[in-house]
Amino acid sequence: MNKMTLKATVASAALAVVAAGAQAEKWDMPMAYAASNYHSEMGVVFADKVRDYTGGDIDITVHAGGSLFKGGEIKRAVQTGQAPIGERLMSAHTNEEPLLGWDNLPFLATSYADNDKLWAVAKDKVNAKLAEQNLVTLYSCPWPGQGFYFKKEVNSSEDTQGVKFRSYNTATATFAEELGMIPVQVEAAELSQALATGVVDAFISSGSTGYDRKVWEQLGYYYKVNAWLPRNYVMVNKQVWDGLSADTQAAIQKAADETGAACTAKSEELANWYFEQLEANGMKVVDAGPEFRAELEAIGAKMTDEWLATVGEDGQEIVDAFKAN
Repeated sequence: MNKMTLKATVASAALAVVAAGAQAEKWDMPMAYAASNYHSEMGVVFADKVRDYTGGDIDITVHAGGSLFKGGEIKRAVQTGQAPIGERLMSAHTNEEPLLGWDNLPFLATSYADNDKLWAVAKDKVNAKLAEQNLVTLYSCPWPGQGFYFKKEVNSSEDTQGVKFRSYNTATATFAEELGMIPVQVEAAELSQALATGVVDAFISSGSTGYDRKVWEQLGYYYKVNAWLPRNYVMVNKQVWDGLSADTQAAIQKAADETGAACTAKSEELANWYFEQLEANGMKVVDAGPEFRAELEAIGAKMTDEWLATVGEDGQEIVDAFKAN
């Protein structure tokens, strides 16, 4: 090999190294809910911001609707590095870590302001638990308040006996059992089919889920209860996160903070709009009656006591700090 050829070869190799270094690190981001849902839309906003703020170094592709991993598989996929980042309902993991049910304490924080306040006092303890599971929370975003969907009119638990009820976490399964219903675990992406085939005939959720899944095709009633505002969270694999430079971490966290605030505002903006859409499609949307409401509040108090007994000191400190502010 002559000197000119050697120089050309070395120069080409150097250019290849530079080009490789300039290539974006590509992250697949599984999300559990429909692409048209505001959580998924905000995931795309987040991905765009990350691409912008990192100068293209991190390129996130959103996979909505459980298309890459089903909802129940996402946390495990991120923990084990099958995906570097993902989004999931936080309280879906209370069977693994009961503290993660902090946002499912019935009737404790029923407004967006109170939900934000509750997250503010809970997040350090929550994030410490998630770090033990190889996860870092980037941002979280609440759903609107939770209410009940039924096929028929419901005035009390006498009307709910034996109803097949879609549950999505421990709290919703407990509500079902306390009301004499039969809990059936169903992911949001599978809800329409479950209703159409009679696997379930009722569920608790926000107006958002009912709208996304067009549940007016099978159900006729929505009872506004506002039991809690559960949160989704965007998590990143801790080893992946720790391997990033401080500047890249700061850029991603900036994107996350902005997206979390925008997502919360969007949720609050849409809350009543979802009710209007349910009504426009023939559903009866009403406040839960006094007897049913009283039963739900009694069940909620029992659930909170049981959660505190299970979680212990960390849970009590969260509730006490929330009530003190």
